Amino acid sequence: MEGTIVDTTAWAPRALGLLRIIAGLLFLEHGLVKLFAFPVPFPGQLSTLLLAGAVIETVGGILIALGLFTRIAAFIASGEMAVAYFMFHAPGGFWPVANQGEAAILFCFIFLYLAAAGPGAWALDNRIGSNRADAATA
Repeated sequence: MEGTIVDTTAWAPRALGLLRIIAGLLFLEHGLVKLFAFPVPFPGQLSTLLLAGAVIETVGGILIALGLFTRIAAFIASGEMAVAYFMFHAPGGFWPVANQGEAAILFCFIFLYLAAAGPGAWALDNRIGSNRADAATA
């Protein structure tokens, strides 16, 4: 951009990579709580649906954090969060702050963005060649 002292576009892949890593690790934490009661116990019983969600959160969180098969993992994770919101949060009321669905909404749209934009910097996808266009900008 003309007149800009710092080329902020050079930082975009790094910011995207940071978003991917942090979101992936937080998503992983949700799965670990359900599967292994780590770092805190899950407050409730795991139904088959919650168990499936926990597996998606654990495996998806690892893949997203590492930037491995990022687009497909993020797309699946986004879908899981949409299902989680409409099945478990939305029945609790219209407003996300009241039904405690803010995290599900944020995860859903962050992962949808990652599915579209790719992994950004510091991703294994960039090393193995499944995202050459993204690697060129990282």
